[in-house]
Amino acid sequence: MKIGILSSGGDCPGINATIRGVGKTAISHYGMEVIGIKDGFQGLLKKDYTPLNAKSLSGLLNLGGTILGTSREKPFKNLLKGEKDDKPQIIIDSYNELGLDCLVCIGGNGTQKTAYRVSQLGLNVIGIPKTIDNDIWGTDITFGFNSAVDIATEAIDRIHSTASSHKRVMVIELMGHKAGWITLYAGMAGGADVILLPELGYNIGKVNEAIINRAQQGKHFSIVAVAEGLEVKGKKGKPAGYLSQLIEKGTGIETRETILGYVQRGGSPSAFDRNLATRLGGHATELIANKHFNRMVSLKSDQITSIPLEEVAGKLKIVTPDHDLITQGKRMGISFGI
Repeated sequence: MKIGILSSGGDCPGINATIRGVGKTAISHYGMEVIGIKDGFQGLLKKDYTPLNAKSLSGLLNLGGTILGTSREKPFKNLLKGEKDDKPQIIIDSYNELGLDCLVCIGGNGTQKTAYRVSQLGLNVIGIPKTIDNDIWGTDITFGFNSAVDIATEAIDRIHSTASSHKRVMVIELMGHKAGWITLYAGMAGGADVILLPELGYNIGKVNEAIINRAQQGKHFSIVAVAEGLEVKGKKGKPAGYLSQLIEKGTGIETRETILGYVQRGGSPSAFDRNLATRLGGHATELIANKHFNRMVSLKSDQITSIPLEEVAGKLKIVTPDHDLITQGKRMGISFGI
């Protein structure tokens, strides 16, 4: 059998470990031929690919980013608008010209949705979920999330020292447009005093009240962890600066903001993500060998399994108000702004 691998959407730690997991399992255990498609779905459109072998797959486990490159190409975008586009047919032609038996698509929500649409063209596809946001439906966790939480937690740890030294409120903005998983987990792990999530919304009066109460208890600094997708002024995004102004005005305490940004995507994957990526990659290859196509591999209750791509496409996994970390945080006096 011959398989192609591509990575699409935003980069994150663990993609190379996944490519390695798929490729080495395919070559060493199943005797398959493997090629890497460059720059996501653009590589299929441009027929830009490279053969992968044991040598080219070595040294990838701890390497951040993706050796195949990535893009946010959406080959079905125009068709969904009712416009004519030959990109889907080009994908079919490229798949057949390369002699592929299956296409492995490593990516987030958009990638899994595109993978499902590719499968509807009659091609064999396997999806592997990756995103630091951890918002893909059908899997308990995505690789990249653990690494991003580690980075964000370390940043909050470091901000504690300057916040306490200057008796300031520090607002740290973490990634997560629609889902607040990074902010929840890093905020709890880093000891944030206020955690604000897109799923819950917030009341600035409640936020300021929590900060003032801390000050009255002799705690003259506070850490506010906020997800970038939090709605401010009726719009989503860029909340740190806006909240800093409201907090300083409402509490009288000097307030500063820090936007962590893309550093959360970069660097070497954590040990957890390396192992998760390896497990997901290996299971993807097993599905291909058994001709169980058009599925996404996933982690459920610490077991690697898979679900149909059609069950994943278009869905989002978000933080719910009854999440145990939120419940426990409230019991410990952490404010969620509501």
